[in-house]
Amino acid sequence: MISVQSKKKVRVMFTPFRDGLQSSFGGKVRLRDVLPAMEFAAQKAGIRHFEFGGGARFQAPYMYVGEDPFQCQDEMRRAVGPGVDLQILTRSVSGVTLTTQRVSTLRLQAQLMKKHGATWNRNFDYMNDVENLARTGQPIVDAGLHHQVSVAMMGLPFPSETVHTPAFYVDVIRRLMDSGVRFDSVCMKDASGTTDPRTCYETARGLKAILPPEMPLWQHTHDTASLAVAQYTAGLEGGVDGIDLSVRPMASGTVQPDVRSMHHALKGTGFELDLDAGRMTEIESLLLEGLKEYDFDPTTTTADARVISFPMPGGAIGPNVHMMKEAGILERYSEVLAEFPVVVEAGGAWTSVTPGSQQYWLQAFDNVLFGRWKKIDPGYGRAVLGYFGRPPLPPDPEVLRTASEQLRLPPFEGDPLEAAEDSLAAAEKKLRELGLPVTDENRFLVASAYVAGKDLDLNEGLRLLTGKARIVLPFRKKEVPATPAPAPAPRGPVRTSCVVEENGRARTFQITLGPLVAEAGATPAVPAGPARPVDGGQVVPVYSPFQGKVELVEMRVHAGDAVRKGDVVAAVEAMKAKYDVCAPADGQVLRIDARVGSDVQAGQPILSISR
Repeated sequence: MISVQSKKKVRVMFTPFRDGLQSSFGGKVRLRDVLPAMEFAAQKAGIRHFEFGGGARFQAPYMYVGEDPFQCQDEMRRAVGPGVDLQILTRSVSGVTLTTQRVSTLRLQAQLMKKHGATWNRNFDYMNDVENLARTGQPIVDAGLHHQVSVAMMGLPFPSETVHTPAFYVDVIRRLMDSGVRFDSVCMKDASGTTDPRTCYETARGLKAILPPEMPLWQHTHDTASLAVAQYTAGLEGGVDGIDLSVRPMASGTVQPDVRSMHHALKGTGFELDLDAGRMTEIESLLLEGLKEYDFDPTTTTADARVISFPMPGGAIGPNVHMMKEAGILERYSEVLAEFPVVVEAGGAWTSVTPGSQQYWLQAFDNVLFGRWKKIDPGYGRAVLGYFGRPPLPPDPEVLRTASEQLRLPPFEGDPLEAAEDSLAAAEKKLRELGLPVTDENRFLVASAYVAGKDLDLNEGLRLLTGKARIVLPFRKKEVPATPAPAPAPRGPVRTSCVVEENGRARTFQITLGPLVAEAGATPAVPAGPARPVDGGQVVPVYSPFQGKVELVEMRVHAGDAVRKGDVVAAVEAMKAKYDVCAPADGQVLRIDARVGSDVQAGQPILSISR
């Protein structure tokens, strides 16, 4: 049992307004639905440290909610008032964006985060690449933010004595200290909640031994595998100074433990949380009221011990399950999980925190869908090839070769930040083309959604700025009153009457109605199918390869084009990845049936081929 001789205050960062939103709903929550609870937590409950932005909670507002994330941060700052620490989460070379950025973009990011209310910046690198951490940490320091550097942790789904051990984690921070970049605190960050408590304890002890005594050591985890309270108590025993906690309905499951659980676990130990656990019920009530329309998915609210074998972060499980539902392939979820250890070991054992979690997930998904290594996901392949930094272990040579061949990219030994595309320049050019204001916020908003090879007209930042943002809120389905069944068709003649008025005179007619009888030899009516070409040829509809709803993101042909069976004629986006749509037959494109940027359902033609 842990204990301290003299009482020790444990600092708490309160996470329901960032990680809670992401882990429960993929961040797809309107600000007005949670802002009253956040204001109460600061103004009435006295909480002084919140997580409020970054991660998917920067992208989700403009991608799915129709809200400007910078305006959201401004409103949150106004709600909590001055003197409260507001923290963001950034992903090293990707920052809060979807892809690797140049240092100039990350510098603008840090400046804008400071401008819009942030005081702390927690930065992690999913590869634990020290050079990446040093290079991307400097803009945070220059912007005047509290720079909290992270060592990314997870429980490996295969045995290893060289990586993801206490010695490995301590060495990451030791080398970062030698790099010369300044940092103000260190976080042991386990996004999947799979690190065993003994490793948490030994890592905390090792880090406290090398850090200056006044430097805070923080710990972050998720309760996905029901290990979070045990991890935190082990970390505190090893010297951790601060932890991340949440509150129902956005606590436990894939989120952080509830304040009340941790408060209870520490009774009689000498450790005390630096907030009032007695006010949690009031915050919970405000959250329940604000989120009463939202559908809490059992996958995100229920612990799952299987995550020990597929270390996925809480913030990724829910959205991925939702996307599998949308695509109509949820029945293959267990197969994807079973493939997870294979892709982790073959890739080089980087940590499954964003974007690494999605790279692992998509490769496991593609292995299940197409056969192992038959289709290399571009993100996973680029990670294996070194375009995001150095993986902790050397990747499997055969997978490395396959990735290079399929993606037509050589292995990369250089600096990922130097090789990144200039997304800010592309964003500014497009803003000018559309006559939109070229502000720093607008430039970064478009750059943060930039994906190489994706049509900029589909850029979610531009969609927001042009009033075309998609709204995808995870609301509960409303009960629809049952439609009364139509009366059965009469089997015999039915007699009725009608009155006809003409020139002021009324006449009554008796009418006999009989059932419709087809003429001898007539063909019964059937639903109309697709139109056939004039020459009598066959029309072949081309569908999405998925059973559910996906977005059409690319059309490579036009009406009248000749195509061969197997040609790539379009592309759809599912699971945050692009998938080719191939012609099922030789022929000529008769018509285009769907618009790029629209959602297409299974059974809805994307285009039609005449043969």
